[in-house]
Amino acid sequence: MSTPESGALVARFRELLAADLGPIDTRRAYGAHGLYRAGLMIGLVQDGVLYLKADEQSRASFAEAGLEAFQYGSSPQRRVRLSYFKAPPRLLDDRDEATVWAQRACEAALRTRPANRRI
Repeated sequence: MSTPESGALVARFRELLAADLGPIDTRRAYGAHGLYRAGLMIGLVQDGVLYLKADEQSRASFAEAGLEAFQYGSSPQRRVRLSYFKAPPRLLDDRDEATVWAQRACEAALRTRPANRRI
């Protein structure tokens, strides 16, 4: 669900990363704001919470930081987990930290992109 907090969070994330990673595009995804770099989804914002893309190689970083996976669904039995995890709260206050985690998300998106997808 899109909220005013989500819009502000998207704007802040894009602002932090513009100098180091270039433009971050947004569009609707899973009922949230999808965050895209070079056509690959690297994160999403839902209900004022930022989630970043993870894969087998980067998932441990999120687990070590105690960050939860993004889930959606109408009931506990129908919950679906995606390979996106909450971003560390300090990320939005530190450009260097934001760049490290966003770069990690970009690398995960590249490693997990469909084989027939060109960028």
